[in-house]
Amino acid sequence: MLYHVPMMRNSGKFFLLWTAATAVCGLVLCICEAMAQDAPARPPGAGPQAAPAPDEPPPGEGGDEKRADPAPVSSGGLLGQFESVAQAVKLEGLWTQNSWSNWLIFLVSIFLGLLAGKIAAVVLGNFGRRFEHRGWRVWNHLVVDLVGPAKLGLLALGLSVGLAFLGGKSAGLSEFTGKTLLLLFSIVVFWYAYNLVSVVDLVLRRFTAKTESVLDDQIVPLIRKTLRVFVVVVGTMFVVDSVFDQDIGALLAGLGIAGLAVSLAAQDSLKNLFGSITILLDRPFQIGERIIYAGYDGVIEEIGFRSTKLRTLTDNVVTIPNSAIVNEAVENVARRRSIRRIMDVTITYDTPREKIEQAVQILRDILEEEDLREPIHQTIKGDEFPPRVYFNDFNSQSLNIRVIYWYIPPAYWDFLDHAQRLNLRIFSEFEKAGIEFAFPTQTLLLAGDPKRELAIRMLGKDLEPPR
Repeated sequence: MLYHVPMMRNSGKFFLLWTAATAVCGLVLCICEAMAQDAPARPPGAGPQAAPAPDEPPPGEGGDEKRADPAPVSSGGLLGQFESVAQAVKLEGLWTQNSWSNWLIFLVSIFLGLLAGKIAAVVLGNFGRRFEHRGWRVWNHLVVDLVGPAKLGLLALGLSVGLAFLGGKSAGLSEFTGKTLLLLFSIVVFWYAYNLVSVVDLVLRRFTAKTESVLDDQIVPLIRKTLRVFVVVVGTMFVVDSVFDQDIGALLAGLGIAGLAVSLAAQDSLKNLFGSITILLDRPFQIGERIIYAGYDGVIEEIGFRSTKLRTLTDNVVTIPNSAIVNEAVENVARRRSIRRIMDVTITYDTPREKIEQAVQILRDILEEEDLREPIHQTIKGDEFPPRVYFNDFNSQSLNIRVIYWYIPPAYWDFLDHAQRLNLRIFSEFEKAGIEFAFPTQTLLLAGDPKRELAIRMLGKDLEPPR
């Protein structure tokens, strides 16, 4: 519950300020309309080119008679403008045509509206606390965020009921009260819509809590503020159009032109922003994952609104614009299911056929040993990937035996430790079997070498030369 109270207070203060500002704008518009209606109603003779009254003698005739004084005109300035508004709504009819019982019903209706708002606030608060204790955060928001709008809505309802019992309202006053009630009910609807943005915020935060990325945590407040600004703008435009009967077409056209100019000026920034949103939704990588992009191999260190920072294996930082990284191929090394190793074991060309077959069998037996077998005999989604060993090629300087296996899970340092133990076992078993590894060399056959005896005999003096 502690999470919602500050939000409710802030939103309540905001909408009270919005109501006051809207009421002031409405009063200004009423004053302007009253002034416009008051201008043609000036008495004859008030203007500089007024025609003489029918009963008034023309100038020069009846010299001793005084000219008729014009009708009194309301004083200028702000006081005169308020007098014009009062004359338009004709408040005096309310006092003369309503009894004390009508006024009592009017006041009781307003009091009952206030009382109903207080009761609704208590009831909704109790429901909100119950939902909070049960862990129903969304329902808590739906109920608690309704407290402020419900109090204002019930007050407006009581005011509308009380006004219905008052008679003697002029056309101007009836229109004024109708517009006022429409304004109050509009504020109730948009106030509740403003508060419901917190539900969207809660759902998005649950979604982002499941990820390690900081980008989505930064986007959630931006979405919340954008939605609230959108609700305020739509509410203001609705009030201006429906309550004050003002044309908003020119305003919308101006906003469209301004938005077009801003979008053209910030084209690159918008590309990067939409790129960051694409990264958030598509999730090709996250913070802490190793990727390969455009020749850069490293770990994602930060994902921002404009760019992504990559820490390479040489400890350098590469900054990549988001608009570029979403349009290129990205290899995510961290999401591989296994680490495949392709190892070529080369032996010398003078190795006999039996030794070649023995070498292949030695390699297969080593891969089946207990301390080496488990991580390279795993299954991936039901598919088995056993090690493969084959005498596959005649190289220019060696005989090639290819060994392929898949290490699971893809933990790189554990993979290196396993590879080291495997290499040592191969070296030990080949040494016991008398199988020599090949490497690029030039072999010189020398006399007296017990391993490679020369099959050449020099011609002696006692031998006959060939005929």
